[in-house]
Amino acid sequence: MSALPLVAAALGYPDDALIAGRAAIAREARGLPDGPGREPLRAFLDWWAREPADALRRRYVETFDLSRRTSLDMTYATHGDRRQRGLALLALRRRYADAGLELEGPELPDHLPVMLEFAALEPDAGAALLAEFRPVIELLRLALERAESPWAGLLGALCASLPALDEEGLADVRRLAHDGPPGESVGLEPFAPPEIMPACGEGAR
Repeated sequence: MSALPLVAAALGYPDDALIAGRAAIAREARGLPDGPGREPLRAFLDWWAREPADALRRRYVETFDLSRRTSLDMTYATHGDRRQRGLALLALRRRYADAGLELEGPELPDHLPVMLEFAALEPDAGAALLAEFRPVIELLRLALERAESPWAGLLGALCASLPALDEEGLADVRRLAHDGPPGESVGLEPFAPPEIMPACGEGAR
């Protein structure tokens, strides 16, 4: 059993259908085998399943829709709103199509829950995709942690299940944090130097 579909679900907007399924998702997490990130995931889902629906929706919108620093659209961090982002989205859509999958629904192909669902369905291709966006995922975790968001625990659980960042990946995180999205003047400084930046998932354990 993979945790990726559970993380993808918990990163989705809590509409009526997701609200109704929260308890079942939390129960499913309790059946996950031992492994990195399992306990942070279970702790987050226990909170997520108990939070009043209106409060959960409000916090979700404030976290992911009203702040560009915590956007779930992964290419925004690397391309901003420039034309190159459209090309990156097209490349992702083609990548999914090559694997025999067609996108359904309103979300863009770089939406993190979409990527996680793809990785759950196509483990090899999905692992390669998540590895490419690993620094952006880490940047999102750090931004959520800095904002003291409950979803920081969920991203910590996800990061703990992914390969750790190497020095090049940490440098990418620092660069993205310092520069911000192209066309934006404010990044996410200050963060710790790369040599003491928390390893993936450490902040959530």
